[in-house]
Amino acid sequence: MSPWREYLDFAHQLADAAAAVSRPRFRTALSIDDKTGAGDGFDPVTRADREAESAMRALIRGRYPEHRVFGEEHGGAAREIRGDAPGWVLDPIDGTRAFITGLPLWGTLIAFNDGAGPLIGIMDQPFTGERFVGTPEGAWLGERKLATRPCAGLGEGVLYCTDPDMFAHPAERAAFGRVEAQVKMRRFGGDCYAYCMLALGLVDLVIEGDLKPYDIQALIPIIAGAGGVVTSWDGGPADQGGLIIAAGDRRVHAQAMAVLRG
Repeated sequence: MSPWREYLDFAHQLADAAAAVSRPRFRTALSIDDKTGAGDGFDPVTRADREAESAMRALIRGRYPEHRVFGEEHGGAAREIRGDAPGWVLDPIDGTRAFITGLPLWGTLIAFNDGAGPLIGIMDQPFTGERFVGTPEGAWLGERKLATRPCAGLGEGVLYCTDPDMFAHPAERAAFGRVEAQVKMRRFGGDCYAYCMLALGLVDLVIEGDLKPYDIQALIPIIAGAGGVVTSWDGGPADQGGLIIAAGDRRVHAQAMAVLRG
């Protein structure tokens, strides 16, 4: 068995463990905490977020105690995952706002990073029963092999962004607006689900800002395995988050990059 196949089998176990925590709590009365405290904005977290990550971490400690772990709720450092210390990057509920408002546009993100970058990615949506999987040999939704669709130009494109307020600076919002003005259709919302719809061939672009490594690492193998591309706005690797652009067709990626640069 190839080493990555072993890690893929284990990643499915992690997804099952997280689902056992999150699925029963979806669309129930929840106590919601604000991670910003008394600060600006609202960053919700629930018991389901924390306990789902704890369940995954416990499995990793038992199976691969030498592996590093970086998760949204219980910390770590993504940059400490390197070739001699591979690890797991976890977001137990990506889309907590959707989760607490009863919308099934959330998922559990699990990435295995071999130190060079995310090698395996899973986006699991326990309520709908969908599990998107990205590997070095391709991407799948169940038995369906994923493939992005052709999109020759921005005028043909469907663009998603979770929230335009995620752009930290006016220049970033203005750059997004320039792309937004040229596409055929744009929609807001979706979190990790929008990236998976891109891999499924239903969306052409996802452009976002202020992402953390745990927001994007699991999605990179899914998009790449489906034939798409995901980079930072400057064309570099996307695995550390920040300003991110994902596209199903390299032609529309190049055009959107040019517009973002002004």
